[in-house]
Amino acid sequence: MRDDPAPAAALSDALVLFGVTGDLAYKQIFPALYAMCRHGALNVPVIGVASSAWSIEQLRARARESVEHAAAAGETDAAADPGALERMLALLHYVSGDYNDAASFAALKCALDGASAAARHPLHYLAIPPALFASVIHGLGAAGLAAGARVIVEKPFGRDLASACALNRVALEAFDADAIFRIDHFLGKEAIMNLLYFRFANSFLEPIWNRDHVASVQVTLAETFGVEGRGAFYESAGCLRDVVQNHLFQIVALLAMEPPTRCGVAGAHAEKAKVFQAMRPLVGTDIVRGQYAGYRGEPQVAKDSDAETFCALRLHIDSWRWSSVPWLLRSGKCLPSTACEVLVRLKPPPQQLFADAATTSAQANYLRFRLSPHSAIALAARVKRAGQAFIGDQQELYLVEEQAADRMPYERLLTDAMAGNDALFAHEDAVEAAWAVVEPVLATPPRAIVYPRGSWGPPQADRLAADLGGWHNPEPAG
Repeated sequence: MRDDPAPAAALSDALVLFGVTGDLAYKQIFPALYAMCRHGALNVPVIGVASSAWSIEQLRARARESVEHAAAAGETDAAADPGALERMLALLHYVSGDYNDAASFAALKCALDGASAAARHPLHYLAIPPALFASVIHGLGAAGLAAGARVIVEKPFGRDLASACALNRVALEAFDADAIFRIDHFLGKEAIMNLLYFRFANSFLEPIWNRDHVASVQVTLAETFGVEGRGAFYESAGCLRDVVQNHLFQIVALLAMEPPTRCGVAGAHAEKAKVFQAMRPLVGTDIVRGQYAGYRGEPQVAKDSDAETFCALRLHIDSWRWSSVPWLLRSGKCLPSTACEVLVRLKPPPQQLFADAATTSAQANYLRFRLSPHSAIALAARVKRAGQAFIGDQQELYLVEEQAADRMPYERLLTDAMAGNDALFAHEDAVEAAWAVVEPVLATPPRAIVYPRGSWGPPQADRLAADLGGWHNPEPAG
């Protein structure tokens, strides 16, 4: 499958960053911009917009601190190319204003007109709270800043099906459909991209990748830490909206989609959308919600909060390939490990010839995809022990282990968006179909069950996997 980049004429000639003083810009976007400068992918004005009454010197100091903090954490190397950092800082401009005030967009227009060569095809990045998306898009359209431009919208894209549809309508009133980029940084990760490649670049997998040979599929995204100051966000979103409906569903789509019937990324988008459309809408018995002990004591969290910090569900894809195959999805905070892992359990041989061979689902052959914090692909198979007896053990055969990623997810996604390449972005039909799957349990969710910190969530989640050999718990990174 080919990723066809947009022609050079379609390159964005400015980057407008709404929410430039916020947490996302500090933790992710500034380090990505620095990396883009290092790799020669950023040489256009970067205009930050926020409500804070900052000077350009304050913004540049914030950006420098962000890159240096990322370097201290080993996420980038600011010392490797100090010239790139200075080039990034020199590209920064700042507009202070209210997102609901037309004067702010007039000031932004002046800043774009004053940019080198008068930017006419900017990329607007909405790194702001979702409640402000519609206001900013309206403001851009009214100020004439949407024509010829692109827009990146951060997740979550809506909070339910109705709001996602409404936001899509608002975006399409101002921007062309191919100019709207719905970003999910998970799709920019090297290990996630490798799922798609591994499936369709290898012929040995296709004959067994179906209901005849796959017993179940599990996807776990676990974190050892809590909400860490994001209490207000989790009160409005919760784990199902924050992680499951987007990150985990995207992984499922890559695992479950049919081979695209045509070259280019359009075919892949169409096949992913079909997966979401084939997902059976969830009901109350499909889901278990949990809340770690002490969550209600977090800042900006209600004392009687029912927001979930853990979510486990059993999903069904009613397609020819996957009919009757259970998909188990699980994510949560304050769990024993920080990891993302996929386990594809295969059905046992039709006859058990050896007494010691697997008789339970937990001992079956499987494929394991470790997606983070390091990446690996492993195949588990039974191997005979030395000696006369036909006795063996389950062994993992590693197909690939950690490979260094050439680019960070946000660097890759920003570079692609500026070139008009939407290969790694979600499309309108897929977003709405994914919301339709979770819509029933959003309206009437089961109560969140308190679970101890450091556990694998409430024990009630075990029933979802009880007949499938139980949950596979990713081991902590060594």
